[in-house]
Amino acid sequence: MAIVTLTDICKDYQQGAEPVRVLKNINLSVEQGDYIAIMGPSGSGKTTLMNLIGCLDVPTSGSYVLDGKDLKDLSDDALADIRNRYIGFVFQNFHLLPKMTAVDNVALPLLYAGVPLKERKARAEEALRAVGLEERMTFLPNQLSGGQCQRVAIARAMVTKPALLLADEPTGALDTASGKQIMDIFRQLSQEGMTILMITHEPGIAQCADKVYHILDGRLRTGEGGSTDEE
Repeated sequence: MAIVTLTDICKDYQQGAEPVRVLKNINLSVEQGDYIAIMGPSGSGKTTLMNLIGCLDVPTSGSYVLDGKDLKDLSDDALADIRNRYIGFVFQNFHLLPKMTAVDNVALPLLYAGVPLKERKARAEEALRAVGLEERMTFLPNQLSGGQCQRVAIARAMVTKPALLLADEPTGALDTASGKQIMDIFRQLSQEGMTILMITHEPGIAQCADKVYHILDGRLRTGEGGSTDEE
């Protein structure tokens, strides 16, 4: 079953009097359980594509279906609800709240989802155990290493059991050893059936995924040289 289906997605931004096309007829299908990496240099359109898939932005044209739901013409509030219910995010810089413990950071999406306190705590603790932080649940972010902060961020992303986990340069702020730990966690999550789409500019990180796409000048192509676009 396809979790993500992008069909002829284009995205324009206005620069002066003329629109500039950043994404050009993107076609992509992500099946349940896929582990996909998208590589591209700065300015290639990879962040714009991630924002569209994550419902943080909307396309200028084309169709986006997420877990069987057509997202065309949804309101900002409806897109926010989709993000909270269906998508988990892992960012390069963690985005943890500094005055909240690890377990409270992880539980935060469940608060927004209206989950009762006792269940929030139990699920957050379970997610932290899954990423090997059972001894750090009450620590604040400034008491954790960069790799540990990213593991908290992964636990937060997976605590709602999302249909899709989006990771934007998840190892970009980490040393090599910490980055390997994060990739090991992603591999384990993939083997457990989680659907993962990762943005990276690092070839070694991209090769940890099962399939690699390249984006350049707003066009998406497979790592094997075939194109996902209509030529």
